[in-house]
Amino acid sequence: MINQIKNNIKKAVAILTLAALLPACVNKDEFFLLPDTGGIDQAIWDNDGSVQLHLNRVYDVAMYQFPLQLVPDRYGVHYASDENYFPDGDANAKATLGLQGVLGNNDVRYVGNTYGGNPGNNKYWDIARCNDAIANLPGSKMLTPKKNELLGQYYALRAITYFELVKVYGGVPLPLTPQGADTIYDEGRRPAKECFAAILSDLNNAIILLEGFNPGDADGRGKMTKLIATCLKAKVLLYWASPQFNPLNDPKHPYQASRWTDALTANKEAYDMCVSAGKKLMPNYLDVFRVEGTSNTEAILVRTYSSTIPNRGNGTEQRVRPTSEGGSPSFPNTYFMPTTKMLDAYPMRDGKPLNTSTAFPYDATMFWQNRDPRFEATFATNGSVYPLSGNTNRKQWTYNLAVGESSGVSVYVKRFSTPTLTASASVYNSSIGGGSGMDWIELRFAEIMLNYADCMNETGNIGGAKDLVRQIRVRAGVVAGDSDYGLALAGSTPQLRNLILNERQIEFAFENKRNSDLRRSRTMHLLTGNMSKLEVQLVNPPVGSDQKDKKVLEDPTVPGGTTLFRETLNVNDKATYTKYFKNVVITNTTYLPYNIPEYHYFYTFHNDFVSFGNKILPTVGWAGSTFDPLD
Repeated sequence: MINQIKNNIKKAVAILTLAALLPACVNKDEFFLLPDTGGIDQAIWDNDGSVQLHLNRVYDVAMYQFPLQLVPDRYGVHYASDENYFPDGDANAKATLGLQGVLGNNDVRYVGNTYGGNPGNNKYWDIARCNDAIANLPGSKMLTPKKNELLGQYYALRAITYFELVKVYGGVPLPLTPQGADTIYDEGRRPAKECFAAILSDLNNAIILLEGFNPGDADGRGKMTKLIATCLKAKVLLYWASPQFNPLNDPKHPYQASRWTDALTANKEAYDMCVSAGKKLMPNYLDVFRVEGTSNTEAILVRTYSSTIPNRGNGTEQRVRPTSEGGSPSFPNTYFMPTTKMLDAYPMRDGKPLNTSTAFPYDATMFWQNRDPRFEATFATNGSVYPLSGNTNRKQWTYNLAVGESSGVSVYVKRFSTPTLTASASVYNSSIGGGSGMDWIELRFAEIMLNYADCMNETGNIGGAKDLVRQIRVRAGVVAGDSDYGLALAGSTPQLRNLILNERQIEFAFENKRNSDLRRSRTMHLLTGNMSKLEVQLVNPPVGSDQKDKKVLEDPTVPGGTTLFRETLNVNDKATYTKYFKNVVITNTTYLPYNIPEYHYFYTFHNDFVSFGNKILPTVGWAGSTFDPLD
């Protein structure tokens, strides 16, 4: 029996290896084709070890990852937003936002453009793996409970893969069965309605099949469960009801209020199920990503990483750290560099927007003071305490020309750093490990709450929606003040809609949600102004050999000592701060203001995919357009 299992596993590995070695090209319609494993050896589907090996590979290619961990062709299109300064170094992100150049028909390659099975190569290869399992597992000789738990996971993984495609393209080709050489899918792009129906069907199947499947934390964290499938279904219906797919003022596609009713029902069910399962907000916002396993009561859908297992880690720790603590040699990746728009999105400590609070006034010079506590939890500013390498009193200096640091980085994102990790240990190498091994949380209870709040608001229950937002603000440390945590300023559905969108921006800061939120809400084209960042400069910068303030700040307090004078400064005293530092807004004048066309809410497939496929028509608004996803 043991030998039979080993042989079956070897066959499965051979199939996956053969698939990975196929030529990296796209032939007519073969983008949807994966060798039929059922036809090679049906016995593979009778052995849970072989199937688990196959399923692990599907998780590997389909599950969400840390931003920048996977960088497929022209990925910058999907990272572009007003949240970060990433577009400064990425031509595709700049074009997406209209800052420089424009996107063309060949510039969106989320679907992939390679006939291969590695992550990011080909979304339809990922789907084909699921199709193969969904077609073959029902006839398996495995015991029904085991067969159901495996099959349910495949359904859920196929659903999230199609969901992400639909978010980008609106309507996509929809093969749901294994494709053979003589029966390759040729139905072309399907309308969004049909795609959503298929995604919801998969999630309903997953919910049924995963009943009672509760894998333990040791070997099951990150696996699909009934709870996760229920939460995903609620999110899918939220998207179907939202303006991207359900525009408010489009005579050709009349608004359907009933979609919000359906979304409300599903999101209430997801919320109630989470509460029953013990899900709740973590007490400390800064701990959301730093605490793993069952101790993290907020995490729902995660991708697990490890710092000790080769090829199972991530490089995020080094991407966010300052140079002095093992960060990237030049500076942290610009994905983790906030724009001034992002900094200004944070309200004051009583939940009121900038320049509207009497109790907590805003000072542009001392911009970090009196803010929503999530500001301090997210950002390290000049002279602030930023624990790293086990030093709980360590201060981060971000003024331009600061010794040991990179120039041009005045605000660091510290949410994804590990305070106890040393500089040398922060470096990740796929061959040997390293880094923090921090898990990626794709879906957490705070998002379930805000999704539910969105649905409540759109169906007339403003009070219920506010209560959920209030809980999140209380967890953050916002004080009630004289306007109910700032919620009293939103007295109508449109006002609360904007408040919730802003709440999502700060609650999910740098969690790769902003691009999708702007598209889902159809507010991306409303972005205005220029992309800019903050830079802290010295009041008296070096001139020639005269180091001026730089020398004063970086000289020891006593000759031969190790404590630099800057460490003794009280940067929260304005007179002291302004004696040495000044804040300057840097706007790259070579870029145009944000200018996103409305037709970009649904991208088009790249030319290779269109030319070599069958009935893969361009999206309305794009060159040669004929396909409207909402028809």
